Amino acid sequence: MFLNHIPRARLIAASAAALASALALTACGSGSSSGGTDGPSSAGGTKKTTVTDATGAKVEVPAAPKRVVALSEMDLDSALALGVKPVGLGAGRGQKGAPGYLAEQAAGIPVVGAVTGPDIEKVLRAEPDVILAGQVADQQVLKQLKGIAPTVVTIDRTKDWKKSLDLTGRVLGKQNEAKAFVEGYETEVAEVKKGLGGNAGATVSVARYSAKGTAVMQQGVFISDVLRDLGLKRPGIQNDAGAGHSTPISDEDIKQVDGDWLFIGTLGGQDAGLLKELQKKPAYRQLDAVAGGHVLDIDGTKWTSLGGALAAVSVLDDIQRAMTT
Repeated sequence: MFLNHIPRARLIAASAAALASALALTACGSGSSSGGTDGPSSAGGTKKTTVTDATGAKVEVPAAPKRVVALSEMDLDSALALGVKPVGLGAGRGQKGAPGYLAEQAAGIPVVGAVTGPDIEKVLRAEPDVILAGQVADQQVLKQLKGIAPTVVTIDRTKDWKKSLDLTGRVLGKQNEAKAFVEGYETEVAEVKKGLGGNAGATVSVARYSAKGTAVMQQGVFISDVLRDLGLKRPGIQNDAGAGHSTPISDEDIKQVDGDWLFIGTLGGQDAGLLKELQKKPAYRQLDAVAGGHVLDIDGTKWTSLGGALAAVSVLDDIQRAMTT
């Protein structure tokens, strides 16, 4: 499993869980299914199973896919978390390839699309036996993808990474591993919460800076779910559902990113050095979080993008280092 960034104790626990899952699969047979999986079948000598995707559509997929294309950041994250390296990926937000936090694990995987959508010809060349379609909603695009391989929309309107991981686990024949991963995450959440001490219930602001200015992350996105799991509060409009993935604010309204703690970063690339410009502005330096030394420069590809299972445990590590006593 691609868990080399997780602390040693958690890695040992994850390995034990994976072993237990493997033993369970051996005992029960590789065709076992539950939840949204309708059950195994066989066609042309190839074992198949039917899953219900995030749109409610039933999709017949290979029981043990060998060539997986992951069209969204969350799909890539989920597959890697479950020990599956895709044969094609959709580039991350603001990236030419995988999100920065997944770059090492995803090294060598061909890019077959972008945040704006897949490149159908590149997907075809990847010769997938299953396509994880993320949030793709364009019916014409989905029709083209389904003409290449069984296509599963893995992300619903909630964008809940746990639900997406569970569905991806069923698609990849790794449902037990997905369950073990979430259990490990929840154990780590409890440990981090216990260590927060005086920071328990602190107000935490999350923002991204780019050439377009500052944007804050509101409710209904990955990072807000992780912070809620930890019992941490959000300031101002960050308590409300946003109209999109992030909400731009002007320099005049920079106070809206203030809180007990501020986690702010960029998506890298051309924006990598821009945060230094913001840090020079008087209004920024007057923020309470800045004055109190409670600011962390974060990886925006992990904190302020679509997120996923590996992103979640890595964010917990960041918070533990910054906020626990």
